[in-house]
Amino acid sequence: MSKFSLFLLFLIAGLIVGGGVFLSAWDIPAPTVPVERVIPNDQFPK
Repeated sequence: MSKFSLFLLFLIAGLIVGGGVFLSAWDIPAPTVPVERVIPNDQFPK
């Protein structure tokens, strides 16, 4: 492998690992607005 290919491989692997660490450490807030949806009675089995 050429040095550029090896560098590119390590760069992509580092980005994937870094992205995984970022997503696992990110504290995503829960939705604060309640969702209400009306479901018609026709959709339920009798």
